[in-house]
Amino acid sequence: MNGEPSTEAPTGYVDCFAAAVPDANRERYIVHASDCALVFREHGALQVTECWADDVPEGELTSFPTAVKRSEGESVVIGFVLWPSKDVRDKAWGAIMEDPRMKMTPETMPFDGKRLIHGGFERIVSA
Repeated sequence: MNGEPSTEAPTGYVDCFAAAVPDANRERYIVHASDCALVFREHGALQVTECWADDVPEGELTSFPTAVKRSEGESVVIGFVLWPSKDVRDKAWGAIMEDPRMKMTPETMPFDGKRLIHGGFERIVSA
């Protein structure tokens, strides 16, 4: 290989999400995300990454803030979970949702789950 990205499709499967989190809940969210990451890793995830917005402009038509209906005093958080395959992810998902550590109520969530955007994606490029 000469430093060029491979044209072969990478293996694995990725769950992605975006949410609006109150700035006042940043530390609570970090604890929540860390706890959830442990559960995901125990159920087969290879990697869990979460990111707090730093340079996320408002768009005229679309943007991360628009997508999650971000309000004043909130930040956008994005994240992804890398799985070895969609099959592993599909088998793990039910167990993850049944794990007692994942049981939360609107009062205990550090963000509004109704504005969470999520989905699963097939990897097509990884450089």
